[in-house]
Amino acid sequence: MKPESGRIHMTCLVGLVALILGSCTGPRTPDLPVMENGRVEVLRMEGGDWGYPTPFAHYPRGPGGFKMALIFDSLLERDETGLIPWLAESWEISDMGKTYVFTIRKGVIWHDGKPLTPDDVCFSFNYASKHAATWATVFGVIEQVETLGGNRVRVRVNEKGATLLYALGTCRIIPAHVWRGIENPRTYLAPEALIGTGPYRLTDYSQEHGTYRFEAFDRFWGPQPRVRVLEYRPVGEPILAFEKGEIDLTSVPPDLVPRYAGNPEFALVKSPAFWGYRLVFNMEKSPPLKNTRVRQSICLAINRDELVEKIARGAAVPGEAGILPPGHVMYHKPKITYDFDPAQAVRLLQDQGFHVADGQGEITGAPLLDFHLLISTQEVRMAELIKERLGQVGIMVHLISVDGKTRDARVRDGDYQMAIIGHGGWGQDADYLWSRFRENPSLSPSTSGRCGYLNPGLNVLLDKQHVALDPALRAKLVADIQEILAEDLPELALFYTADYTVYRPATYDGWMAMFDHHALSHSKLSYLDRKDGVH
Repeated sequence: MKPESGRIHMTCLVGLVALILGSCTGPRTPDLPVMENGRVEVLRMEGGDWGYPTPFAHYPRGPGGFKMALIFDSLLERDETGLIPWLAESWEISDMGKTYVFTIRKGVIWHDGKPLTPDDVCFSFNYASKHAATWATVFGVIEQVETLGGNRVRVRVNEKGATLLYALGTCRIIPAHVWRGIENPRTYLAPEALIGTGPYRLTDYSQEHGTYRFEAFDRFWGPQPRVRVLEYRPVGEPILAFEKGEIDLTSVPPDLVPRYAGNPEFALVKSPAFWGYRLVFNMEKSPPLKNTRVRQSICLAINRDELVEKIARGAAVPGEAGILPPGHVMYHKPKITYDFDPAQAVRLLQDQGFHVADGQGEITGAPLLDFHLLISTQEVRMAELIKERLGQVGIMVHLISVDGKTRDARVRDGDYQMAIIGHGGWGQDADYLWSRFRENPSLSPSTSGRCGYLNPGLNVLLDKQHVALDPALRAKLVADIQEILAEDLPELALFYTADYTVYRPATYDGWMAMFDHHALSHSKLSYLDRKDGVH
C-alpha cells in the first residue's frame, strides 16, 4: 500500500496554533463541501498507526479495533441502546443459557463477491478458539458449533454466562475460503486478509506514516454508507487541523469549549466518562504491595480531584474505589471511601511499621517503600503529581517513561512494579471485573495488570455474577463485588475522562456513540444511513 505524501512542518504548526487559538475573532469556517442528500464524499480524521486492520493483526486498543470493524462484521452490532441484529437477523437462547441459535442473514457477500454462509460463521468461531484470538475470549467455553437448516448456526457452551450473547454476537466473522490453512493469523498480512463483509474496504495504508484510507463497499448488504471515503492521517495539532478543515471532528479541551459553544456552525458533544486511567500494582514484583494497608495508603495519598483539575482540566470524573464509573448502568457507591487524606495515609503506614514522612515531607532514615512507576510519555505530568503526593507521606517513586506500546508490552509481561494504564471500555458490561480480577489459570493476569492479587471470596462472587441470568440478582452481586474491590484496592481508578468532541453539522451530522463506548468516530453506524434500517 502506498504511503500518503505531504507533511506539515512542526515549527509552523506551533506558530499557527498560537495565532489561531489566540485570535479573538473565533474560529474560522474553512470552505468545505457540505452534505448533499445527507451524504458526503470524504471524511478525514486524526490518524496514527494502529496496525493492519484484520481481526488478528490490529493493535488491540480502541482505534485499532474499530478500524478493523469497518471491514469485518459481527453477528450483532451496538447502537445507542444495546445490541441490534447485524449478520444475524435473529437469535434464540435456550437450555438455561447454554445454547444459542443465530439465524444468519441471506444475501450477504464478501468483498471478493463470494456469499457469506453459515459455514463461515462456524469456521470463524472455531478458528478464533484454536488461535486464542484476544478479541474472542468467550471461545474458551464453547463446546460445539454446528450449522442447522434454515441458515442457522447453533452454539453450545459448557457453562452459562451473563454476557455470552454479547461476546458471541460481537466477535468478527471471517471468510473460511481465505483463512483456512493460515497457521499464524497474526503475521498474515496479505491483501486477502482484508476481505470482510463490512461497509468499507481498506484501499491504502502506511504503517510508517500512520495513514489509512477506507472506501465504501458498493455491494454492502446493510444500511448504505453515507460517507464514500474515510481517511485517517496524523496531525501535529488536532485543533488547528480541525480549524483548517484538515480533519472533520476532534476532541476539545475544556478551556476551548467556549470557543465553539453557542455557535450554530459547530456541534459539541460531551462523551460519557468511559475512558479512564488506572494505577496497577504488581504484587509479585514488589511484595510490600501485597499489603492492603499499603495500597490503601497510596489511595489516600493521591489527590484524585487534583488530577481531574490539573490533568483533565475538569473534563473528568474522579476514580471510584469500586472500579465501575458513576455513569455505568451497574454502578454502586461503596461504603468505604478514600478522600484525599495524607495524615490517614501516614497513620496506616506507621501501623504497618514503615518509615513515613513528617508534615513537611521530610523522612528520617531510608524509606522502606520505594517503587518504580512505569508510564508512557503521555502521562509524565500525571505521574509527577502522583510522585509528589506519595513522596509527602514517605513513599518514594521513580518514574520510568517509555512509549505507549512499550508500556503496554511490559505490563502484559509483568515487567513493572506500578504502572499507569489509560484505555476505554469502562462502560462495557460489568463482567470485565471478572476478567480483570478473577484468579483463574485460564486468564492471563498480564492482560489487565493484575499480578499477585487473590481474594477467594471475591472469586466466588465474580463467578456467580458471571453466570447469573436474573438481572436483579446480578446487580446485587456486582454491588457486593464493588464493595470488596473498594476494601482491597487491587488497583486504583485514577479518573475517567469526559471529553468534548466538536464537528461541523453542515459537513456531516451522522455521528453517534454506542451505548457502552465514548468515541463518536468508533462506531461504524456513524457512517451509515440508519434510516435504511437493517432489513
